[in-house]
Amino acid sequence: MASFVFACLILASLGLAIFAKRGHHTESVKEFFIASRQFGGFLVFFLAVGEIYSIGTIIGFPGGIYAMGGTYGIWFLGYILLAYPVGYFVNPWIWRAGKVYDAVTLPDLFKGHFRDHRYGRFLELSVTIAAIVFLVPWGQLQFSGLIIALNGLGWHFNPIVLTVLAAALAFTYVAVSGIRAPAYVAILKDILMVLAIVVTGVAAVSAVGLGSIFHIAGPVAHNHLNAPQLRFTMSTITFQALGFFMFPFNMQNLFTARSEQTIRRTQMFMPLYMLMYPFLVVTSYYALSQHTHLAAPNQAFMAVAVSLLPGWVLGMVAAGASLSGLIVLAGISLAIGPLVSRNLFGHVPETRQRSAARLVIVLYLAASILLTLMAPNLLLTIINTAFFGITQFFPGVLAIIFFRRAHPLAIGAGIIVADVLSIAFYLAGATMDGLNVGFVCLLINIVILVGGSLLMARDPRVVPVAARESGLIAAPASGD
Repeated sequence: MASFVFACLILASLGLAIFAKRGHHTESVKEFFIASRQFGGFLVFFLAVGEIYSIGTIIGFPGGIYAMGGTYGIWFLGYILLAYPVGYFVNPWIWRAGKVYDAVTLPDLFKGHFRDHRYGRFLELSVTIAAIVFLVPWGQLQFSGLIIALNGLGWHFNPIVLTVLAAALAFTYVAVSGIRAPAYVAILKDILMVLAIVVTGVAAVSAVGLGSIFHIAGPVAHNHLNAPQLRFTMSTITFQALGFFMFPFNMQNLFTARSEQTIRRTQMFMPLYMLMYPFLVVTSYYALSQHTHLAAPNQAFMAVAVSLLPGWVLGMVAAGASLSGLIVLAGISLAIGPLVSRNLFGHVPETRQRSAARLVIVLYLAASILLTLMAPNLLLTIINTAFFGITQFFPGVLAIIFFRRAHPLAIGAGIIVADVLSIAFYLAGATMDGLNVGFVCLLINIVILVGGSLLMARDPRVVPVAARESGLIAAPASGD
């Protein structure tokens, strides 16, 4: 019964993907990747939260608490909560910059801003390569979670079969109707995900009682933060909150909105999804209280669901978890395709960018599958390592919006140095007196950007988005 319900819901998601294409048959790049900037608040909301609350929420969060105790939740909840006010103020400016430069991708912002500068292409390539490098492991996160969700159905197939099946579904969403498919499927996914989390949490409480869960699991899950751990947690929360919306697929989602007000409205309601986390915490503590023996911590949520829920409900839970990963895979694919076809190989004509992007997407999904099979234990650390590179875009994005003297060479140098140092420090096990190494490198990035820009001659043709949009300074013509 569980497999039947699961299959029906997956078929329903494919039906939604086909429905999303209705009335939108254009082959243009902007329609395929950013829906021609036509999404209203409803679709932008579900598209955005669909890729924020992913397989890491339903699988990784309970697994983290199971493995590392309750303090794991402080970091996980903290950086998301802090990211929302950052996004409320910054994201409308990003949307505005995207409209000014007719951007489809994150590097398009830098390309458009420095279109006549001799180092503009250098900056575009720097951002593009860094984005691609740090997006590849993010796909591995989704595949790892999907394998766990499907195994919860009793599908103990070879992992190659499961990952190929997941990749085929994600590619189908993308191929059918571009970014409109993830937006529509995200509605079904969010309904199923929230129901799955709430039902599993309620089942855990009903089984033994809330007091018993925390009384038994408390000694196991409770741990204290010493000073270095507290500094690491706080610096990590701050660092990742600043980079939360810098992921290329999140940026692309912003570009689908029809107005700045649409962005603000969606940011106001996104925190409501945090109400489901207490149910995830309860589920995690239940797994600990029952001394559940797991092959890996990330199996905690599905193990509780399998033990407590009837088959048809388990099928719904597995579908919600699986769609959480598939939506993000589709979003990453839609982001990485144009990164290569549009920015890395800038000479590809726009009429061929969509077909080239599809080939890139296939190669990306294949690379993610290989990474999943060859390095399956990366799930708990993959978020941190991805943020090391992605958050380094934040100073550059702010610079093109507000900083009159921003220089592309200084922005690119800051990103490259910070990316290389953050990975080097991480691999070397540097402690940085308890601070997150990515946070330290972000400070280095800012120093290089500001110092380098002040030392270099200012190009009067480069006008910050805030200035040109306010009407204080007229935007130069493209050929100036």
